[in-house]
Amino acid sequence: TMVRVVAAHKEKGPSVGVDVFEGEPADMLERGVIAPLRVVKQAIKSASEAAIMILRIDDVIAAKASKSEGKQGGEMPGGMGGMGGMNMGM
Repeated sequence: TMVRVVAAHKEKGPSVGVDVFEGEPADMLERGVIAPLRVVKQAIKSASEAAIMILRIDDVIAAKASKSEGKQGGEMPGGMGGMGGMNMGM
């Protein structure tokens, strides 16, 4: 579908997009579908900020885990580290 849209851009101009109901390229201006640049920029900015926040949270969790490994000899805080010491009947 995207290959057909790119080809339609060359023929009809940049206002061609994907008609999600038909799955075919269509002139979005003729159909009254307009995506303002401000909305697109905000969507990209929001997605970037969400990704950065997830990576920061991951870094904090990893830092806490490595810090607690040094203090407790490799066990996870709260005694949840791998069920060590449990004799599962073996």
